[in-house]
Amino acid sequence: ENPLSISWHDSAWIPMLSPANVLDYFSERTNPFYDKSCNNEIIKMQRLSPEQLNNMTGMEYILLHAQEPILYVVRKQHRHSQQQVTPLADYYIIAGVVYQAPDLYSVLNSRLLTSLHNIQSAFDEALSYSRYHPSKGYWWEFKDKEDKKREGGKKKPEEMSSAFQRQRVDMLLGELADKFPPKFAQPKRGDQPVPVEEDRKPGEQAAQVKEEKSEDTPNQNHSSSGSRSNQSMQPPEKRMKLSKQS
Repeated sequence: ENPLSISWHDSAWIPMLSPANVLDYFSERTNPFYDKSCNNEIIKMQRLSPEQLNNMTGMEYILLHAQEPILYVVRKQHRHSQQQVTPLADYYIIAGVVYQAPDLYSVLNSRLLTSLHNIQSAFDEALSYSRYHPSKGYWWEFKDKEDKKREGGKKKPEEMSSAFQRQRVDMLLGELADKFPPKFAQPKRGDQPVPVEEDRKPGEQAAQVKEEKSEDTPNQNHSSSGSRSNQSMQPPEKRMKLSKQS
């Protein structure tokens, strides 16, 4: 199995990880990246100080870089002497999850394969648009492809409005209601709506009716007196005819 495609973690250790115990966390038995034949395991079994690794030869693990509390880098190396070591692999621990860092060959290989795949896909798509006829030659035709995309395309589901949008609309509706008040009002719940102009107290309505009557009576008196004066101003013959008709 390719070690670049796997990861490992232990949930019990993650909350307490620190530079002092990260190597102990990495040396857990269930970690597939840890080699139990290393010098770290010998020191751990003999309960020696980690500084004794510099006096030993063979494979070992060291803490190369620490950026608390999220990132730790552990290096696997082969020690030949106190001053001479050969790096073998690097492992990075992000949020308690252990991964193996890819080497330069793996990175270049992955990037080249991705680029070749994208280029091949572009050529295949361009080839699907080309047309040829013996009398016309070669030409490009994109209509069929666009029609197929339109027929096969599905409508996206409508997104629900957010709470902010709904509250914003309510505020705008409230401002409009203040600027343009409704023409009907409902005095009590369950009653029929009443026009705002007629929504007055009975005493106010009676006072308004009395004022309207008082304004109408002078006009009626004036009209009756005017009719009498008109009759008196008419000649005697017309007055006789009017009296007979009445």
